[in-house]
Amino acid sequence: MTTIKTAMTIIKSMGPKRRQPRILIAGLGNYLLRDDGIGVHVVRALQRTPPPGVVVADVGTAVLDALHLLEWAEKILAIDAMQAGGTPGTLYAFGVDAVAGPGMQASLHELNLLAALDFLPRQIKPEILSVGIEPETIDYGLDLSPAVAAALPELTEKSGRSCQVGGMASGLP
Repeated sequence: MTTIKTAMTIIKSMGPKRRQPRILIAGLGNYLLRDDGIGVHVVRALQRTPPPGVVVADVGTAVLDALHLLEWAEKILAIDAMQAGGTPGTLYAFGVDAVAGPGMQASLHELNLLAALDFLPRQIKPEILSVGIEPETIDYGLDLSPAVAAALPELTEKSGRSCQVGGMASGLP
């Protein structure tokens, strides 16, 4: 995974004296399944001009491959497609604990993220904000549906802006 190796290079260059929170923007989803790859599309756009001091990683569906990044991060912004019953293109943001209970299952990737966190030492509990978009089309293909493609610039801008200045906004959309 080239993106994960690049992210580790950025982390090492930040040095041990950093005072800002360690923030990871993780793009989740299957890039080969159209709207399911929205997280990957967002992080690829953010990697062109990443927010200062923030690691931006294309995790895709290989959450366990990014375990070292999850362990490093104090705050994680997880971006993914989320089926929550809205109209396609609707933006969502909520704490990842909202999908941990029996009530809401918006994205299988967040559940994989939660399962991956079980591999971390107990004292490591990163703050996680889950951000996503209601998909229109989950089918083979590389292009986003019109509704999701129209929302991509806003989701990318809000995701990058929410992690600037060492913080992470909880009410993103």
